[in-house]
Formats: sequence, structure tokens, C-alpha cells
Amino acid sequence: MSDNNKTWMCLICGWMYDEAQGDPEHGIAPGTAWADVPMNWTCPECGARKEDFEMVQI
Repeated sequence: MSDNNKTWMCLICGWMYDEAQGDPEHGIAPGTAWADVPMNWTCPECGARKEDFEMVQI
């Protein structure tokens, strides 16, 4: 696991996407970079689109 993984936050509900953890429950494998998450993926909490997420420093 590298330190290059980034975390992205949904601006609508605050749900966090951690690249290291991915979103395996929704078909996104751990280690999947945000750029590689499909454009049709939506926030599992509120259904927001990828464009409603912003990178955050944790």
C-alpha cells in the first residue's frame, strides 16, 4: 500500500472514497485510483455523481 492513495469526499453528504479501500460493495476494488472509477459510479450514500466529489487531505 503506497502513500500516494488519495481520499475523495462527496460534497453532498460527506461520504469518503479512499483509493486504498476502494468500494468493493459497489464493484470498485481496493487500490482503485479515482481516475479509474467509472464515470457512471455514484455515491453509495446519496447517489451523487463523481463530479460532486472533491479530493481532501486526511
